[in-house]
Amino acid sequence: MRLINARTLKLEEVWDENVKKYAILSHRWEDGEVTFQDMENIAVASKMKGFEKIQKSCEHAIIDGLDYAWVDTCCINKESSAELTEAINSMYRWYKASAVCYAFLSDVYAEPLKDDIVKQQIRSSRWFTRGWTLQELVAPQHVVFYNQQWEVLGTKQTLSNLVTLTTGIDEAILNGESLFRRSIAQRMSWASQRVTTRIEDIAYCLLGIFDVNMPMLYGEGEKAFLRLQEHIIQQSDDHTIFAWPIHRDEQPGLLADSPAAFSNCQYIKAMTSRKGRSSYSLTNRGLSIKLMATQFTADTYIVRLDCTDGLLLVDDGSIDELRLGMFLRRLSEDDQYARVQHEG
Repeated sequence: MRLINARTLKLEEVWDENVKKYAILSHRWEDGEVTFQDMENIAVASKMKGFEKIQKSCEHAIIDGLDYAWVDTCCINKESSAELTEAINSMYRWYKASAVCYAFLSDVYAEPLKDDIVKQQIRSSRWFTRGWTLQELVAPQHVVFYNQQWEVLGTKQTLSNLVTLTTGIDEAILNGESLFRRSIAQRMSWASQRVTTRIEDIAYCLLGIFDVNMPMLYGEGEKAFLRLQEHIIQQSDDHTIFAWPIHRDEQPGLLADSPAAFSNCQYIKAMTSRKGRSSYSLTNRGLSIKLMATQFTADTYIVRLDCTDGLLLVDDGSIDELRLGMFLRRLSEDDQYARVQHEG
């Protein structure tokens, strides 16, 4: 890990993120960003558009009593695939270990005192639409939001209600509760409306959210998200990973193509009791799993999942939890099935 000396703007290498206290920047990449190679000549780097974010991060770090800062554009040598893989797998941990995270919303220009206008601009900021900023929001304990002029808008705690309305992440998580107490489907839902420039990054940006490590294979396309789910399955028996709805009868597998499939899964919870739940695994013939099934038609079955959705409105107006399941169609005599949509 490399840190920027906030006073000299020189890069220094450290071997443990807990050795030195540092501020960390969260932002959207734009034109003119300063790379690791650019930082070799500060005189040249200082003329680039993206240098101001580095400089401001260091200035605020010093104000906050910190000697170091970390900025992803220049602290990672992206020309080294090995270093990039290590950085992506470590990113969540680095944000979590930071003393403070500066979230720079470059498209919010209203003055903090203009309350209604600034709230509207914050909710519309593209910072909330990026895949990478999800972990940058939830991992650090302290997040401070800044507008285009580097004026303080508030913190993750003081703006928690606004951030929850914008992201779907409940306030308890923003106020410090462990995200690992939320189901896989709930965490996937937080990423369902987010985008990344490269297809593979929509999976890679979620590694820390699910405490998963895996190698980067740029060029694999949508397979990256399938591979992420396979890694999750290897360490979790949470059935909510299968709880996304399908919208057409296309006989898909049990795993989703992207986080977008989980857009309506914000309230899906895993059942805490594991009694009777069998382990499952991926094989060369697909997912091997035992589920309780009821025959629905000649070749279609309803199978029960160990998860619930708390969005069922009952007659007295209260919210009840609905046990979830899915429809599977038998494809062959040797017990292979495909997921299908129930019509009607």
